[in-house]
Amino acid sequence: QQRDKLKQFQRRVGLNLQRERALARQLLQDGKREKALLLLKKKRYQEQLLDKTENQISNLERMVQDIEFTQIEMKVIEGLKIGNECLNKMHQVMSIEEVERIIGETQDAVEYQRQIDELLAGSLTEEDEDAILEELNAITQEQMELPEVPSEPLPEKIPEASPVKNKPKPELVAAS
Repeated sequence: QQRDKLKQFQRRVGLNLQRERALARQLLQDGKREKALLLLKKKRYQEQLLDKTENQISNLERMVQDIEFTQIEMKVIEGLKIGNECLNKMHQVMSIEEVERIIGETQDAVEYQRQIDELLAGSLTEEDEDAILEELNAITQEQMELPEVPSEPLPEKIPEASPVKNKPKPELVAAS
């Protein structure tokens, strides 16, 4: 609000400066040098007021920016505060000792499982392994159904086949 009031003041003084300058010219033309000089001094004083007003406006704008930035910083700090409180609550729920205990229990469980695996893998002797392989072969044999092999001995010489009479020759059959 103050900035706006200062800008209005600047406009008003600026218009006065223009009028006084024009009036000083008129006074010089009329031969009233002393009055024109007095008006120009007054004009000079008002120009200095305008410079001071400009500095004040600049200071006010800088202050407004600082306030806005400080408000943003306050929101950031409030967010950090809430985040810190949340972390503290989480740390209360999960203490370092609790995390170490859970990690230790997990490592114990993994070690226990490894021992069980070793016992199971190492509990079979070589005889057990051989017995398992024999059982596997027996099951494989049962699943394969092979045709029966004749138990009679095969003849040593195969008798020659007797020619069939009245059998047409292939060449004649194809021609007819």
